[in-house]
Amino acid sequence: MCKCLESSAGRTIVLRDVVVQLVNDVICRATVGDICKDRSTLIDVLFDIMRAVIAFNMGSYFPNLQFLNIINGKNAKWLKRQKQLDIILEDILEEHRNHRPSVGHDQEDFVDVLLRIKENGDLDQPITNHNDMIIGGTSTSSMTLEWAMAELMRNHEIMKKVQAEVRAKANGNTIAEEDIQNMHYLKMVLKETFRLHGPPLLVPRISREDCTVEGYNIPVKTRILTNAWACGTDPDSWENPDSFIPERFENNSINYLGSNFELLPFGGGRRICAGISFGVGIIENALANLLLHFDWELSNGLRPHELDMTEAIVLSNLPKNPLKVVPITVSLDI
Repeated sequence: MCKCLESSAGRTIVLRDVVVQLVNDVICRATVGDICKDRSTLIDVLFDIMRAVIAFNMGSYFPNLQFLNIINGKNAKWLKRQKQLDIILEDILEEHRNHRPSVGHDQEDFVDVLLRIKENGDLDQPITNHNDMIIGGTSTSSMTLEWAMAELMRNHEIMKKVQAEVRAKANGNTIAEEDIQNMHYLKMVLKETFRLHGPPLLVPRISREDCTVEGYNIPVKTRILTNAWACGTDPDSWENPDSFIPERFENNSINYLGSNFELLPFGGGRRICAGISFGVGIIENALANLLLHFDWELSNGLRPHELDMTEAIVLSNLPKNPLKVVPITVSLDI
């Protein structure tokens, strides 16, 4: 990523293109052992599927109107994209089946481990060939990075403060895990990004029994949507809730691990996101490197207060207009 940005120093780039590719590469290396050879197609398919998942679907509310999805072509488009994704993933699975490392080998990747467990057949719940980690992880982590950078571009003083911390804690021109653990203000910046621009707008659950909540009768198996965004911007819980103020988390015990309902970017309870550590690790490392190696300017002389922060609602709330910035390489002889 840094090499790509260095080659574009002084020129306008679309940051989304860079961070989506980065996140997808990291996830593919962790899950399938290497960068996906069909990366560009995979990314296009993933984002199309996510748009389809979140788009309004009349059949979801009125099942007898499912035929409308056939008439308007939604079914055909969905099946086409799903087939493209299946071909890519099946090719990956077949390659792993034909080139499996020995059992317990330290070069096993995530797919190798799952194939081994699936073949043993000793699980109560069988493993399928679906890979939600690639689909969900790519969008949420890259989206958070883009929002974090957008907020920093709008807040010059916060940008300078977090850059100063990163450059003081980093060991030369590299960042190690222990360095990030000492970057407390960087972590506050991410918490504030999760609060304002958390990956899920709505956290779905289903009631397991009949119950009454504040006078409302909730039948068993009712689908309930918790508004995670509203929790993060509730004026009863947060002072100046619409402002980007990382300092609000200084000496504040609220975290994003599901125990504080004021902040639920990963959900909560037994269905909390299983990839918190993995996703946050990618975001922290990538953001720290973006701040360490580069200064940043908005393109075309745009002023910070003119930056468009409109949200485009897909599976995650991406910025409607991708962030365009100019990376400026800095010397790290400090």
